[in-house]
Amino acid sequence: MREGIVLLEAIVAMTILAIAGAAVVALATDSARAVDRARAADAAMEQASAFLDAVALWPREDLDRHLGARDEGAWRLIVDRPTPTLYTLSLADSAGRHLLLHTVLYRAEAAHDAP
Repeated sequence: MREGIVLLEAIVAMTILAIAGAAVVALATDSARAVDRARAADAAMEQASAFLDAVALWPREDLDRHLGARDEGAWRLIVDRPTPTLYTLSLADSAGRHLLLHTVLYRAEAAHDAP
């Protein structure tokens, strides 16, 4: 009878170890997926930042031509001009739900030739 109890205790201990091991494996898998998602999000943010850096170099005429919201690849670019010399640039996801980046640019008004 004693041998049966020892065997039962060993089976219970092995079951507990197996459950704990499965939990550790699941945790490691979830962590690896989270790291992959974070890397992908970081790469996407770097691409969005590079695009906004290029847009920030546009002259006043190009910014005026792009006023409003328009799709630009995987993003939605929103260009607004709250004052004659300031432009706001917002870059959101393609659905326009999540704002990724936002900046304000100054562009001097065009100088008018004196008559």
